This record gives sequence, structure tokens and C-alpha cells, in this order.
Amino acid sequence: MSITHVPSDETMLAYAAGTLSCAQRLVVETHLALCEQSRAWAGTLEEIGGVLIEDIDPVDVAPDALDRVFARIDAMPAEPKSAVSDAEIAALPEPLRHYPMSPWRKAGRGTFIRYVLTPEEGDHRLILFKIDPGKKMPQHSHSGQELTCVISGSYSDESGRYGPGDFEEAGDDFSHRPVIDSDEPCICIVALTGKMKLEGFVGRLLQPFVRL
Repeated sequence: MSITHVPSDETMLAYAAGTLSCAQRLVVETHLALCEQSRAWAGTLEEIGGVLIEDIDPVDVAPDALDRVFARIDAMPAEPKSAVSDAEIAALPEPLRHYPMSPWRKAGRGTFIRYVLTPEEGDHRLILFKIDPGKKMPQHSHSGQELTCVISGSYSDESGRYGPGDFEEAGDDFSHRPVIDSDEPCICIVALTGKMKLEGFVGRLLQPFVRL
């Protein structure tokens, strides 16, 4: 497997520091599960962080801090039931096997999505996309950030071609139109913040119906 697109240093540093949302972290970890080079780099960053923590003076915590942590755990809602079969779970990269998911639903011609049910964190969503060969997504940008890791199949857009394990970061200043160029459906895991903004005349007509 030849992986040519990896997370930026900024994203890797945020991952090592534990400051990514759960959705963003799982996209990075899916990439790490498929890319040995990035796994090694993540390990190096975590070791550096560990050394820095050792040099920080300890700080006292409130006497009831542990009780409050347990109280928050007890108040967490029951985990929703997953609509994913055991066979489907086994086919996913390991980081995604521990979270319930919604059923597949159609999101356009040849496009299907299912939500990975992570803890709610503002406007962060984690979505599995399955898109048929030859399908062209509409030209779009985002009001927030989009992190994508390809699990199988491939697509191309204005920034290059992305195959299994490849990682793409798209900010609110990046407009693209992914085209599925593999002979099999392209399955990607995508962390989204903000809203997808469709472009062009047709995009503006469809925008009210887009829920991504």
C-alpha cells in the first residue's frame, strides 16, 4: 500500500497533545492504523510530550476532583445500539470497531452515509461515506474543517489522488470536487465541523436539502 498524503505536523501535534475532538482523533487513528510511517512519527511526538510533562511542576487538585469525575461517568447516557453487523465491524480499521453506527442511508445518487456515534462535542460529526465508482461529488467547500481518511477505493480532487490510508485536510478556504476513480466503491471516514457549502447554480438549489 503506497500512502502519499499524511496529516500535517499541526494535526499530528494536536493528536499527540490530546486536543483533537473524538471525531477528528478517530480519523487520524484510522490513518495511523494503515500507515506505519505516521505511526512511528506519532510515537515520537508522544515520547517528546511525555518528557515535557515530566518537567512540569505538579499542581494540587480539588479534594473532590475524583468524586466529580465518577459522577460525570455515572451521568453519561447509555450507549446507543449499533446498526452494524459483526462482519461489517470486522472489515473496518481497528479504531472504528469500538463505536456504534447508524444504518446506511442514501445521500444522493450513488452516495451512502452512516454516522459513527461518538460523544457529542459541539458541531463535530464523524461519517462513513460509501460512494460508487465514477461518481462525481458536487463542488463544495466548508464552513469548518474536513478531515478524511480513505479506507478502500480511491478518489481524486484538486489536490491529488487519494487511495487507501491517504489523509486529506480541507479548511474553509479550500473548494474541491472529489471524483471516485477506483473500480470499487470508495469508503472514507470523514470528520466534519461546520456545514458543507455547495457551489454553483445547482449547488445553491440543493443547499437547503444538504444535512452534512
